[in-house]
Amino acid sequence: MVGVRWTFLLRPGWVALILVVGSFTVLAFTVLAPWQFGRDDARAARNVAIEESFRSPPVPLREVLPSGRAPDPDSEWRQVELTGRYLPRGETVVRLRSVLGEPAFEVVVPVRLTDGTTVLVDRGYLRPAPGVRVPDYPPVPRGEVTLQGRLRVAETDPGDRPAVRRDGTTQIYAIDPATVTSLTGIELQPGYVQLNAGQPGVLSALPLPQRSSGPHLAYALQWLAFGVMAPLGLGYFAWREGTDRRPDEPRGRTVDPRDRDPADPRDPPVTAAPLADRYGTR
Repeated sequence: MVGVRWTFLLRPGWVALILVVGSFTVLAFTVLAPWQFGRDDARAARNVAIEESFRSPPVPLREVLPSGRAPDPDSEWRQVELTGRYLPRGETVVRLRSVLGEPAFEVVVPVRLTDGTTVLVDRGYLRPAPGVRVPDYPPVPRGEVTLQGRLRVAETDPGDRPAVRRDGTTQIYAIDPATVTSLTGIELQPGYVQLNAGQPGVLSALPLPQRSSGPHLAYALQWLAFGVMAPLGLGYFAWREGTDRRPDEPRGRTVDPRDRDPADPRDPPVTAAPLADRYGTR
């Protein structure tokens, strides 16, 4: 382009800025936006699975989940039925939960099925007693029971925090059958079952997640927009820097037009201020 010198782009500051903007653009298009698109797809699949669970009656657990197999996104939220006996010695409290926007505890307990395998069941939630203590709650029923609930994928605790003993209960931070097995010695199958309301041994049944699309699609589009705007903004400022200074202009010198005598050839020409003077240093 006539009248534009691009050699300033080789300065260390501009090179660093170009690298930062380029890296951000690549990250936005290859990581951040796809991540949010993936979360939006997962939310949509979950909503479809929950809606389908209302239309499908409960089926025996082993028809949906063979022994030893972990639930996956295709089987999660399916309504299942299981028959067996509660094992109260393995009951465990899950701490630091939130239900309907308020603090809660959840109570999980193993159930020994008639086929000899054992699965973890979520009895529901309890509101903390004063002092953030586990309140008193009824024990599980004795004898054989038939239960209905929704199949869930096991959770993991990102912080890998150890269990604590408090208020006479063993408390953990995620519903993970492997963690309960290590604490109780009861061998549990992968995944767990979240009990429906009205089932034997249920406390306050957990509500189902809201079936909304969530903000993930909007976030993905925002990352794409940021990925486009960043190089455009860099190009604009580079163009301004290249066109506002001519090759023969002394860098950093400005003259007030009111102090210049056009008839005096010794007066220097009016020059544009450096980029820092025009846009500020902070």
